[in-house]
Amino acid sequence: AVKQLWGDGDHMAEIDDMMAEQEAIHGEKSKSVCDLFRDKAVRWQLITLFLVSSCMQFIGVNVVYFYAYNVFIKAGIPPAQTHYVSLGVGITEILTTVLCGFLIERAGRKTLLWKSYTVMALALGLLTVTLSLQDSFFWLPYCSVALIFIFIMSFGIGPAGVLCPLPTEIFIQSYRPAAYVFNGATNWIQLFVLGLLFPFIV
Repeated sequence: AVKQLWGDGDHMAEIDDMMAEQEAIHGEKSKSVCDLFRDKAVRWQLITLFLVSSCMQFIGVNVVYFYAYNVFIKAGIPPAQTHYVSLGVGITEILTTVLCGFLIERAGRKTLLWKSYTVMALALGLLTVTLSLQDSFFWLPYCSVALIFIFIMSFGIGPAGVLCPLPTEIFIQSYRPAAYVFNGATNWIQLFVLGLLFPFIV
Protein backbone atom coordinates (compact mmCIF):
# COMPACT_ATOMS: atom_id res chain seq x y z
CA ALA A 1 0.00 0.00 0.00
CA VAL A 2 2.86 2.38 0.82
CA LYS A 3 4.57 1.71 -2.51
CA GLN A 4 1.31 2.23 -4.34
CA LEU A 5 0.79 5.59 -2.65
CA TRP A 6 4.37 6.92 -2.62
CA GLY A 7 6.04 4.93 -5.38
CA ASP A 8 9.21 2.86 -5.27
CA GLY A 9 11.85 3.75 -2.74
CA ASP A 10 12.90 3.21 0.86
CA HIS A 11 9.89 3.94 3.06
CA MET A 12 10.99 1.98 6.12
CA ALA A 13 11.26 5.09 8.30
CA GLU A 14 7.61 5.96 7.61
CA ILE A 15 6.52 2.35 8.15
CA ASP A 16 8.41 2.25 11.46
CA ASP A 17 6.62 5.44 12.55
CA MET A 18 3.26 3.87 11.69
CA MET A 19 4.07 0.71 13.59
CA ALA A 20 5.31 2.67 16.61
CA GLU A 21 2.11 4.72 16.66
CA GLN A 22 0.02 1.56 16.36
CA GLU A 23 1.86 0.05 19.34
CA ALA A 24 1.42 3.27 21.36
CA ILE A 25 -2.36 3.37 20.88
CA HIS A 26 -2.96 -0.40 21.00
CA GLY A 27 -6.29 -0.98 22.72
CA GLU A 28 -6.83 2.72 23.31
CA LYS A 29 -10.27 4.12 22.46
CA SER A 30 -10.89 7.29 20.50
CA LYS A 31 -10.78 10.38 22.68
CA SER A 32 -13.62 12.87 23.01
CA VAL A 33 -13.35 16.64 22.62
CA CYS A 34 -13.46 16.94 26.43
CA ASP A 35 -10.47 14.57 26.65
CA LEU A 36 -8.71 16.75 24.09
CA PHE A 37 -9.11 19.78 26.36
CA ARG A 38 -8.16 17.93 29.54
CA ASP A 39 -5.02 16.17 28.34
CA LYS A 40 -1.97 18.39 28.87
CA ALA A 41 0.11 16.16 26.60
CA VAL A 42 -1.69 17.55 23.52
CA ARG A 43 -2.08 21.13 24.76
CA TRP A 44 0.48 22.62 22.36
CA GLN A 45 -0.95 20.73 19.40
CA LEU A 46 -4.39 22.11 20.28
CA ILE A 47 -3.05 25.67 20.55
CA THR A 48 -1.20 25.28 17.24
CA LEU A 49 -4.35 24.03 15.50
CA PHE A 50 -6.41 26.89 16.95
CA LEU A 51 -3.89 29.57 15.94
CA VAL A 52 -3.45 28.29 12.39
CA SER A 53 -7.22 27.98 11.98
CA SER A 54 -7.81 31.48 13.40
CA CYS A 55 -5.17 33.04 11.17
CA MET A 56 -6.81 31.44 8.14
CA GLN A 57 -10.22 32.90 9.02
CA PHE A 58 -9.02 36.39 9.96
CA ILE A 59 -6.34 36.89 7.28
CA GLY A 60 -8.88 38.70 5.12
CA VAL A 61 -9.77 36.18 2.42
CA ASN A 62 -13.51 36.63 3.07
CA VAL A 63 -13.15 40.40 2.72
CA VAL A 64 -11.25 40.00 -0.56
CA TYR A 65 -14.02 37.79 -1.93
CA PHE A 66 -16.62 40.28 -0.69
CA TYR A 67 -15.05 43.27 -2.47
CA ALA A 68 -13.74 41.43 -5.55
CA TYR A 69 -16.89 42.21 -7.57
CA ASN A 70 -16.49 45.97 -7.03
CA VAL A 71 -12.80 45.80 -7.94
CA PHE A 72 -13.60 43.92 -11.15
CA ILE A 73 -16.28 46.45 -12.12
CA LYS A 74 -13.90 49.35 -11.43
CA ALA A 75 -11.27 47.70 -13.65
CA GLY A 76 -13.70 47.95 -16.54
CA ILE A 77 -14.89 44.35 -16.66
CA PRO A 78 -18.53 44.34 -17.85
CA PRO A 79 -21.01 43.25 -15.12
CA ALA A 80 -22.18 40.39 -17.34
CA GLN A 81 -18.60 39.03 -17.46
CA THR A 82 -17.64 39.39 -13.79
CA HIS A 83 -18.98 35.94 -12.93
CA TYR A 84 -16.36 34.46 -15.29
CA VAL A 85 -13.61 36.34 -13.47
CA SER A 86 -15.05 35.21 -10.13
CA LEU A 87 -15.01 31.64 -11.48
CA GLY A 88 -11.35 32.19 -12.41
CA VAL A 89 -10.61 33.26 -8.83
CA GLY A 90 -12.25 30.10 -7.50
CA ILE A 91 -10.40 27.86 -9.96
CA THR A 92 -7.15 29.61 -9.03
CA GLU A 93 -7.70 28.74 -5.37
CA ILE A 94 -8.49 25.11 -6.20
CA LEU A 95 -5.41 24.70 -8.42
CA THR A 96 -3.05 26.33 -5.91
CA THR A 97 -4.46 24.16 -3.10
CA VAL A 98 -3.75 21.07 -5.22
CA LEU A 99 -0.27 22.45 -5.93
CA CYS A 100 0.26 22.80 -2.18
CA GLY A 101 -0.25 19.05 -1.88
CA PHE A 102 2.80 18.50 -4.10
CA LEU A 103 4.92 21.21 -2.43
CA ILE A 104 4.09 20.54 1.21
CA GLU A 105 6.57 17.69 1.70
CA ARG A 106 9.39 19.39 -0.20
CA ALA A 107 9.07 22.93 1.13
CA GLY A 108 7.69 22.14 4.59
CA ARG A 109 4.61 23.43 6.35
CA LYS A 110 6.26 26.31 8.22
CA THR A 111 7.90 27.61 5.05
CA LEU A 112 4.65 27.48 3.10
CA LEU A 113 2.73 29.22 5.88
CA TRP A 114 5.23 31.99 6.59
CA LYS A 115 5.97 32.77 2.95
CA SER A 116 2.30 32.66 2.01
CA TYR A 117 1.27 34.91 4.90
CA THR A 118 4.06 37.34 3.95
CA VAL A 119 2.92 37.50 0.32
CA MET A 120 -0.71 37.84 1.44
CA ALA A 121 0.15 40.71 3.79
CA LEU A 122 2.10 42.49 1.04
CA ALA A 123 -0.74 41.92 -1.42
CA LEU A 124 -3.29 43.37 1.02
CA GLY A 125 -1.05 46.37 1.71
CA LEU A 126 -0.59 47.07 -1.98
CA LEU A 127 -4.29 46.45 -2.62
CA THR A 128 -5.12 49.12 -0.05
CA VAL A 129 -2.86 51.56 -1.90
CA THR A 130 -4.21 50.73 -5.37
CA LEU A 131 -7.83 50.99 -4.20
CA SER A 132 -7.14 54.34 -2.55
CA LEU A 133 -5.47 55.75 -5.70
CA GLN A 134 -7.50 53.93 -8.35
CA ASP A 135 -9.02 57.18 -9.69
CA SER A 136 -5.58 58.75 -10.13
CA PHE A 137 -4.23 56.41 -12.83
CA PHE A 138 -6.20 54.39 -15.38
CA TRP A 139 -4.02 51.30 -14.93
CA LEU A 140 -4.31 50.99 -11.13
CA PRO A 141 -7.63 49.06 -11.18
CA TYR A 142 -5.91 46.36 -13.24
CA CYS A 143 -3.21 46.17 -10.57
CA SER A 144 -5.96 45.63 -7.99
CA VAL A 145 -7.32 42.69 -10.00
CA ALA A 146 -3.82 41.18 -10.28
CA LEU A 147 -3.28 41.61 -6.51
CA ILE A 148 -6.53 39.79 -5.78
CA PHE A 149 -5.32 36.82 -7.85
CA ILE A 150 -1.91 36.92 -6.13
CA PHE A 151 -3.61 36.98 -2.73
CA ILE A 152 -5.85 34.01 -3.59
CA MET A 153 -2.91 32.05 -5.00
CA SER A 154 -0.92 32.61 -1.81
CA PHE A 155 -3.93 31.62 0.27
CA GLY A 156 -4.35 28.36 -1.66
CA ILE A 157 -0.65 27.42 -1.54
CA GLY A 158 -0.34 28.23 2.17
CA PRO A 159 -3.15 28.25 4.76
CA ALA A 160 -5.87 26.53 2.71
CA GLY A 161 -3.64 23.61 1.76
CA VAL A 162 -1.75 23.24 5.03
CA LEU A 163 -4.70 23.38 7.46
CA CYS A 164 -6.71 20.48 5.99
CA PRO A 165 -4.29 17.64 6.89
CA LEU A 166 -2.89 19.37 10.00
CA PRO A 167 -4.97 17.49 12.65
CA THR A 168 -3.85 14.19 11.13
CA GLU A 169 -0.20 15.18 11.25
CA ILE A 170 0.09 16.62 14.77
CA PHE A 171 -2.27 14.30 16.70
CA ILE A 172 -2.02 10.55 17.25
CA GLN A 173 -4.83 8.35 15.92
CA SER A 174 -6.94 8.31 19.09
CA TYR A 175 -7.15 12.11 19.20
CA ARG A 176 -7.71 12.80 15.48
CA PRO A 177 -11.54 12.56 15.41
CA ALA A 178 -11.80 14.99 18.34
CA ALA A 179 -9.24 17.29 16.72
CA TYR A 180 -11.25 17.40 13.48
CA VAL A 181 -14.44 18.16 15.43
CA PHE A 182 -12.66 20.96 17.31
CA ASN A 183 -11.19 22.34 14.08
CA GLY A 184 -14.55 22.30 12.29
CA ALA A 185 -16.40 23.89 15.21
CA THR A 186 -13.72 26.57 15.56
CA ASN A 187 -13.88 27.43 11.86
CA TRP A 188 -17.67 27.79 11.82
CA ILE A 189 -17.81 29.76 15.08
CA GLN A 190 -15.17 32.17 13.79
CA LEU A 191 -17.03 32.54 10.47
CA PHE A 192 -20.22 33.26 12.43
CA VAL A 193 -18.50 35.90 14.58
CA LEU A 194 -16.84 37.41 11.51
CA GLY A 195 -20.20 37.55 9.73
CA LEU A 196 -21.75 39.37 12.71
CA LEU A 197 -18.92 41.87 13.13
CA PHE A 198 -18.16 42.54 9.46
CA PRO A 199 -21.03 45.03 8.84
CA PHE A 200 -19.83 47.11 11.80
CA ILE A 201 -16.16 46.96 10.71
CA VAL A 202 -16.87 48.23 7.20
